[in-house]
Amino acid sequence: MHAPGEDHQTSGPGRVETHHGTPPAGAPRIDVPGARPDEALAAASAVAAFEAGTDPSGATHVAAAVDGDGAVRASVRGPGATGADGRTGAAAGIGAGTTGAGATGAGTTGAGTTGAGTTGAGATGAGTGTGATGAGTGATGAGTGTGATGAGATGAGATGALAIAAAGAGTATGARVGGPSADAPAAGRPATPVDGPAAPALPRSRPRPVLPAGTDLDRVREDLAEIHARHARTLDAARPEAVQRRRSRGQRTARENLDDLCDDGTLVEYGALTVAAQRTRRSIEDLIARTPADGLVCGVADVNGDAVGRERAAAVVLSYDATVLAGTQGVHNHDKTDRMFQLAEARGLPVVLFAEGGGGRPGDVDVPMGAWLDAPTFHAFARLSGAVPLVGVASGRCFAGNAALLGCCDVVIATADATIGMGGPAMIEGGGLGVYAPEEVGPTAMHLETGVVDVAVADEAEAVDVARRCLSYFQGPTAEWAAPDARILRHAVPESRTRAYDVRLVLDGLADVGSVLELRPGFAESMVTALVRIEGRPYGVIANDPSRLGGAIDSDAADKAARFLGLCDAHRLPVVSLCDTPGFMVGPESEETGAVRHVSRMFVVGAKLRVPLVTVVLRKGYGLGAMAMAGGHLRVPLATVGWPTSELGPMGLEGAVRLGFRDELRAAAEGEERDALFARMVDAAYAAGRGLEAATRFELDDVIDPVDTRRWIVATLGDAPGPRTAAERLASPAGRWVDPW
Repeated sequence: MHAPGEDHQTSGPGRVETHHGTPPAGAPRIDVPGARPDEALAAASAVAAFEAGTDPSGATHVAAAVDGDGAVRASVRGPGATGADGRTGAAAGIGAGTTGAGATGAGTTGAGTTGAGTTGAGATGAGTGTGATGAGTGATGAGTGTGATGAGATGAGATGALAIAAAGAGTATGARVGGPSADAPAAGRPATPVDGPAAPALPRSRPRPVLPAGTDLDRVREDLAEIHARHARTLDAARPEAVQRRRSRGQRTARENLDDLCDDGTLVEYGALTVAAQRTRRSIEDLIARTPADGLVCGVADVNGDAVGRERAAAVVLSYDATVLAGTQGVHNHDKTDRMFQLAEARGLPVVLFAEGGGGRPGDVDVPMGAWLDAPTFHAFARLSGAVPLVGVASGRCFAGNAALLGCCDVVIATADATIGMGGPAMIEGGGLGVYAPEEVGPTAMHLETGVVDVAVADEAEAVDVARRCLSYFQGPTAEWAAPDARILRHAVPESRTRAYDVRLVLDGLADVGSVLELRPGFAESMVTALVRIEGRPYGVIANDPSRLGGAIDSDAADKAARFLGLCDAHRLPVVSLCDTPGFMVGPESEETGAVRHVSRMFVVGAKLRVPLVTVVLRKGYGLGAMAMAGGHLRVPLATVGWPTSELGPMGLEGAVRLGFRDELRAAAEGEERDALFARMVDAAYAAGRGLEAATRFELDDVIDPVDTRRWIVATLGDAPGPRTAAERLASPAGRWVDPW
């Protein structure tokens, strides 16, 4: 035995013990295979200092030994000193049988935890912890470790409550805190008695905060009640007179339209408490009552989440409130609009805009406005063109600034009562241009023909439904769809090659049931543009309509097709082209419209398409017009197929015969003989140009049964990426802009 406080060393066969003071019987050990005794002593000192809350140089017993396998082992025991948390050294998280973990590191062992079985505060005796073993990550440097504290020690020891703080640069591996053990004597390295360094005390974590006992979680505090009351005053229920005015005109409120558009409970409104910048001329109470949200209800919400998935459903939504200062655009109103456009760009989200009201608001006098030509709103919105989908809805009067924003949209939807113009009656009259009623300025019926309006609807309820459907094409595929009866395609094109038909019948036979949304139907009627779905996937369709101009492409038709192709390209919609055209319109009247420039747009846009294209020749595929319908020529599409009724040629067959066989026709007697000769020549030209004959020259990839058209489209375009997600829009924000015209 050794007297208390005596430093001593006991040597035996393969075993050495080094102590500060009297070694307590049955002391727990730290096993450090492969370490030097000084490292083991340092480790034990660190453990003792932390768990006992004492200085290891004065109140800790440490022992080190070399086992038969050459591993240095150290044991530690506190003398019973009380630590900072009220635990005694022997019971403060170091109990017999408690295991920890360590990881390799230059003189440092990582994450050693005392485990869940560590004895608690004030408890004595041995815990039986279940700490992780060998899980830590070592860190170099004396006294540092990346361990986690055990259950008996507080969490602030995350820098290594049980980390072994080595004095040297050796490597400690698999450190373990364990109970007493009889190590088998064996030959080992000679032991070196070393006094371990004192480890600094580690901070202990503070307890988790809790509310005072008895707190009433349902009580609404006074400050919160004030916020609730202010928000309530912005809602329709607080403004019955304004709501009634809307009802008298057959219209809904701005909030009702957004409630209908957005998925239930998803709208996060921005700027609800904003009021007009007129505090110097009106009381705040009056502004709160009469200018809620400063005339713009806006935020971020999900739209079509059930159809396209929540991950694709987020959208920025805005609705001008015509019941607030006639829907004019004031200082804070512009601030809110700019904020929403900023969010749309930053998050890559589509925008749905309800535009109703006038332009700038001169009554906002709180801020000196000047000419207000530095307002960033219109520039910010135009920047979104091609980067994110933009859907606009007009109802009632939409003039000046509201109309400018509407015109930037990819798709414009207008109710029957809408009137849209760059200036309202007051501006027109002020400019000396006459006196007009609002309804005379730019009614929906007019703009169907001008091409300003893409889709005309009866009322706001239908407008919201169309806006929701329109947005869905740019959001992505839907899981639920129904195939049409494709057999109607076999009969959609008449057997007589000179008989007109409506190409919309073909669209209905190709697209999923109820999925066709035609755009600009009243403008350039010889060209049909539509958004469709085939097996749930969205596509854009351009199609010649032989029931108008025989399917010829005039200036307006070329503009319509080119603009639509740009829209599809910007938002990554694959394109299906249904070709039945005698070519571009010619003649003096056509040239007066600037046809040369207009029709060439189709070639330029087609050559720049980044989305895949499939062309189906329904019947006529003649000349430059047919080439333009194929993106430039018949090899541009990923597939170019014909129906049994297809016919190809450098120009219309009749024209080709008249030009190519002029002398022969003149030589024939005028009347039945000439007519008969002409008919025979046309028949011969038709036989040579039939799709079936063209396929033998591989001008077409195939001539197919019309019933198989959907299969060809899906097989060719089904693996195309489809509409971009918000993340993809952010990764490539500078998408091609969409021509407003």
